[in-house]
Amino acid sequence: MDSFLPIAYFQNQFLPFTDAKISIATHALHYGTGVLGGLRGIPDPENGDRILLFRLDRHCQRLSQSASFLHCDIPADKIQQIIIDFVKKNQPQKSFYIRPFIYTSSLGIAPRLHNVETDFFVYGLELSDYLPKEGVNCRISSWYRQEDRSLPLRGKISGAYITSALAKTEAVESGFDEAIMMNSQGKVSEASGMNIFVARNGKLVTPGFEQDILEGITRDSAITIARDLGIEVTERPVDKSELLIADEIFLCGTAAKITPVNRVENYQLPKNRPITEKILDKLTGIIENRDSKYKEWVFPINLENRDSKYKEWVFPINLN
Repeated sequence: MDSFLPIAYFQNQFLPFTDAKISIATHALHYGTGVLGGLRGIPDPENGDRILLFRLDRHCQRLSQSASFLHCDIPADKIQQIIIDFVKKNQPQKSFYIRPFIYTSSLGIAPRLHNVETDFFVYGLELSDYLPKEGVNCRISSWYRQEDRSLPLRGKISGAYITSALAKTEAVESGFDEAIMMNSQGKVSEASGMNIFVARNGKLVTPGFEQDILEGITRDSAITIARDLGIEVTERPVDKSELLIADEIFLCGTAAKITPVNRVENYQLPKNRPITEKILDKLTGIIENRDSKYKEWVFPINLENRDSKYKEWVFPINLN
């Protein structure tokens, strides 16, 4: 059972997580017409009264853009303010994950995006390592990543994650930890919920946006960090065979952070991972606010008003 943070933002107010409930007739529940975000926060190792959020502005911007696919206009700065207040109300003491979600909230049937109400909620849970630090074993999924011409893959559309769920369960039930999905052209796309990087001969390769990947924020961070470290990074189509002869492979995402791959199918990868370890060490230092060069990636929140009553915090918002 996940350890959820005690307070959620739901229907324009903060209230106990256990009171934030939707109807079984909710439109998004039936049609996958929602968009989601996800970002991590940690208590500041140097200041117990402060929380650090990683790339809050980018996460809010992406969620705002994703919402536009639902014909919902919610500004990134409004999302950001609600998340800040959410953190202040919950006062988390451990590493945690925030899930903001925008969805079609009308009751009834008929898949559509016109003449339908939308709403926005935020909840969180304590989260340490999503995948094992020591690495994962991956299989090539029999399920293919969707195409952008049939689904707006630059948005985190909730309905799209059925493919991720099918691929992840197939991998686990066949003895692996994670799945790698190909796209409709037979090129490497991404893992079930993470982007993928391949290291060969001291250089990094990762599938480009044209390969039907999600525009991952951790992916963008890894590319920037690698290039700042003097590591060449190329964004291009990646063949399946490149996975089998790679020097290193790692997966990256908000939940997974940087996770090395030990094996792809029955091909064992080298245990020496100098590039993966350099990027992971650098990213960890940035997240913990120990790297002045990347200060703008870390958003500090001071935990004030410790004795305030959450029911007094109400933030009306019009999503339609």
